[in-house]
Amino acid sequence: MVKERQGKMKISIIGSGYVGLVSGACFAELGNRVICADNDAKKVAALLAGAVPIYEPGLKELIAANVMRKRLVFTSSIKEAVVKSDIIFIAVGTPSLENGEADLTGIENVAQAIAQHMNGYKLIVEKSTVPVETGEWVRKTIATYVKHAEGFDVASNPEFLREGSAIKDFMKPDRIVIGAESERARKLLMSLYKPLKASLVVTDIKSAELIKHASNSFLATKISFINAISRICDKVGADVKEVAFGMGLDQRIGEGFLSAGVGYGGSCFPKDLDAFITISERIGYDFKLLKAAREINRQQQEFFLSKIKSNLWILKEKTIGVLGLSFKPDTDDIRNAPAIDIIRALLAEGARLRVSDPSAMKKAKQVLGSQKITYCRSGYEAAKGSDCLLLMTEWKEFLDLDFAKIRRLLKRPLVVDGRNAYDPKKMASLGFTYVCIGRSV
Repeated sequence: MVKERQGKMKISIIGSGYVGLVSGACFAELGNRVICADNDAKKVAALLAGAVPIYEPGLKELIAANVMRKRLVFTSSIKEAVVKSDIIFIAVGTPSLENGEADLTGIENVAQAIAQHMNGYKLIVEKSTVPVETGEWVRKTIATYVKHAEGFDVASNPEFLREGSAIKDFMKPDRIVIGAESERARKLLMSLYKPLKASLVVTDIKSAELIKHASNSFLATKISFINAISRICDKVGADVKEVAFGMGLDQRIGEGFLSAGVGYGGSCFPKDLDAFITISERIGYDFKLLKAAREINRQQQEFFLSKIKSNLWILKEKTIGVLGLSFKPDTDDIRNAPAIDIIRALLAEGARLRVSDPSAMKKAKQVLGSQKITYCRSGYEAAKGSDCLLLMTEWKEFLDLDFAKIRRLLKRPLVVDGRNAYDPKKMASLGFTYVCIGRSV
């Protein structure tokens, strides 16, 4: 992907989750020497054995290639990662607390560990999504616990990686955001990213931290807006896809994130929206717009469930096939996935489920269990004997199904499409009762 380059930087990434692994592999592909550290010894052992704990297209191959070139190594020793690196990225998780705030315990623990092992100048970079002003606390924590009078800088470099296209997003980014206070820190990060030839946004740390939360919150709001429009379309008989197309041609709006459906999910949008609302409240601003976006997203799942019920009547002892468990295609991530919430609601009503997903079956089984759920190897198997078939994740293999065959497998020809992925006229011509969101059928 990128030609070998000599004399590149020594980098460590603390936290070998989704962001850490993708960033580490990509930095190594640029020719840098990268250490990925994690306190989960089992995860590190698996990585050393060639296993990758997440599904992301191309990631396993990229990691293997750079391990072979000796540009990427894994360790459970934060001390090793700190001592052997000049730039240290913090990429640990920041899960939501019950009140919506981000849990920054991992950030603080890593900052303390870095301080205790510093052996010269270090640039410590926030890669995790964190609330504004976290950089100040990282700086204070390191200054408090540092053992020797070593120089250091703190910077913010938020990630904008989309699951399913993360390697492309890293290598060909829309922009790279660098928040730094010193010229030394700015030059180091600008030099690190120079091979990507991307647009740089160089600003202060607080602005960089806000850019990430503001970006994700705006995109979540855009999705909620088109979902609200879909409700209006449903009532008047308009087609939300046509409305979205007409809106998206306006360059001020753009076509991205205007796909109506069962709502957004994943590890970023719900968590970041909650965190930004909480941040705003803490500083005295009631961000009502974001609260409305969150509520619309919640209601969209209720709306989808009502469509299932209105077509099946009684759900108890009905068999429902589900296509897709991950929150989006090309990932095994089921965090906040609408499919998981819908399945739980259907189980609570007494339904039986036949579910299928190309990558997320193992994780789904861990959170859903096996009671009244049959895990199927294909969409056809999920459809067999079902009273209804739901599309929850628009994996390519589900878009390419032979629906003449699906009709023969279903107990009744009912498809409820949570992603507006199929052609209503074609589905009707095949004899299906086709239910979608905000589209005239």
